[in-house]
Amino acid sequence: MPDTAPRKALITGITGQDGSYLAELLLEQGYQVYGIVRRSSTETFERITHIKDKITLVQGDLTDQVSLIEILRDIQPREIYNLAAMSFVPTSWKQPILTGDVTALGVTRVLEAIRVVDKSIRFYQASSSEMFGHVQETPQTEKTPFYPRSPYGVAKLYGHWITVNYRESYGIFAVSGILFNHESPRRGLEFVTRKVTNAVARIKNGLQSELRLGNLDAKRDWGFAKDYVRAMWLMLQQDLPDDYVISSDRTHTVRNMCEVAFGRVGLDWRQYVIEDQEFFRPAEVQLLLGDSAKARAKLGWTPDTSFEQLIELMVDADMERIVRQLKIERL
Repeated sequence: MPDTAPRKALITGITGQDGSYLAELLLEQGYQVYGIVRRSSTETFERITHIKDKITLVQGDLTDQVSLIEILRDIQPREIYNLAAMSFVPTSWKQPILTGDVTALGVTRVLEAIRVVDKSIRFYQASSSEMFGHVQETPQTEKTPFYPRSPYGVAKLYGHWITVNYRESYGIFAVSGILFNHESPRRGLEFVTRKVTNAVARIKNGLQSELRLGNLDAKRDWGFAKDYVRAMWLMLQQDLPDDYVISSDRTHTVRNMCEVAFGRVGLDWRQYVIEDQEFFRPAEVQLLLGDSAKARAKLGWTPDTSFEQLIELMVDADMERIVRQLKIERL
């Protein structure tokens, strides 16, 4: 008789932006969804509160090999999505050792757990366009040489190549998605897109008078996280494992983003934005632009949300949140 049991998927980093959108997608596809969370005295589950009763959270840590092996033995997942990382690039200069332990060696620990427990488990690794760093060609494809410019980018590069190594050494269905910048209203306030859209809402409501940013000429390929997690899932549904660039194939400067964001609420960004050297990186990444032709051809993936729609969506969400907070404070 055919196996009618629901497919099981395990997500590391489920409480993050990508993890929350991916969990929603997998639930829609009929999966039993499990997420690894670290033991902590404070809970940070706001991104998954609305689905927390539909998923199962288990305690584990990418720095603890034994916990990962035990989790895989207990759950017996069919798919693992490794989204957990020390993911804020500027912090990686301040905590390079931790970044390497979690973002690089953490990948090896998950792959080792798969090798020990069940090599038929399919594995997705969240690689990053930051691996291209000081870009060697534009646009960047799966064959573009890597040149990371931050401890985060270096750690992601290790995670990327160890995934390839385990695929080739042990026959594990292991893939890497080289995702370019992807944002959403669930993005942390420390990231530049959310820093901008949150400031727009605060300035529009009289709570802030200026916005200080780093390099306004830095160019990035920005997309919507909800579109990008769909590509993650598609990679694990293929007949053969492979690596894919996921991008919008368009680039915009931070200045462009400010223009769209402030324009959404009828403000001129030039009256509020100040370029501040304090926010420049020690080693700047000037231009990232992806070429996702392979993913579009082989996976049938295309993003549904444009850059302008994304930024306006984020501004609208922050405006709604700020207005709601102000109403509560006035009660």
